[in-house]
Amino acid sequence: MFKANNLWASLERTRGSFFGQIASLLGAGDVTDETWEDLEALLIQADVGIETTQSIIETVRAEASRRGVVRASEVDRLMRQAMVNLLEAPQPLNINRQRLLNVVLVVGVNGSGKTTTIAKLARYYQAQGYRVTLAAADTFRAAAISQLQTWGERAGATVIAHQPNADPGAVVFDAIKSSQARGASMVIIDTAGRLHTKYNLMKELEKLRSIMVRQVHEAPHETLLVLDATTGQNAISQARHFKESVNVTGVVLAKLDGTAKGGVVFAIKRELGVPVRFVGTGEQIEDLAEFDPQSFVDGLFGCAGQ
Repeated sequence: MFKANNLWASLERTRGSFFGQIASLLGAGDVTDETWEDLEALLIQADVGIETTQSIIETVRAEASRRGVVRASEVDRLMRQAMVNLLEAPQPLNINRQRLLNVVLVVGVNGSGKTTTIAKLARYYQAQGYRVTLAAADTFRAAAISQLQTWGERAGATVIAHQPNADPGAVVFDAIKSSQARGASMVIIDTAGRLHTKYNLMKELEKLRSIMVRQVHEAPHETLLVLDATTGQNAISQARHFKESVNVTGVVLAKLDGTAKGGVVFAIKRELGVPVRFVGTGEQIEDLAEFDPQSFVDGLFGCAGQ
């Protein structure tokens, strides 16, 4: 069974660290200047980021002043709502059943959990009735190809692969042609996770995009960047590199269950303007949850249903 409800459990470490302290800070009594200072410090320690923290505090203080709110419990509700508003995506995922073939390009550095995430996405969409093909276009590492083939078997998805060091564009071309011939409704494309030469990365990804769009109208329909949640604020610099090189449309935050740095989600959205679309909630292939801002914030503060 697909375990999308694991989001709450995956936030245990983040909730048990600084966000637990924030919930206690805003539990009772009136808010003072010292309360605001403590709140700011805790958000920064929770990996929300300095600029994003300051923005959240300014928004909440202004709303509290406008409403004449002084009780900590009321400020708590205002802050949760401000956080939900910050995380809301302007548009839903550009994946739909009416399209003959949905093309999803996945990028990210090696070690971020990219290949595992691709398998989880395959399982997720197959559970919704899509027929999924995986394209092993990270041809620079033989291990990447074999790893994707292994995970593809677990996901029940067809994997199109060439020999190591083959042209990634040829893999993408063949994967799309194969998908069209077999009536598959989605192809998810793995890519090389290199950042050391941004120019080469950009040129390679531009080539892949041109191949996709010639075969499928407006492809890729989504370009998802996989980030390792355990790296906290370091994930932001990675994301900036990829956003400069590719039109990233969404983020998948992997390994959320293994970190207390879940607050980085807010910085990703505010500083990059890119919504988080999925989160990895565990090590099993079913451990992926479509990101929901309200559920995420509730999970941070331990206040489901409140």
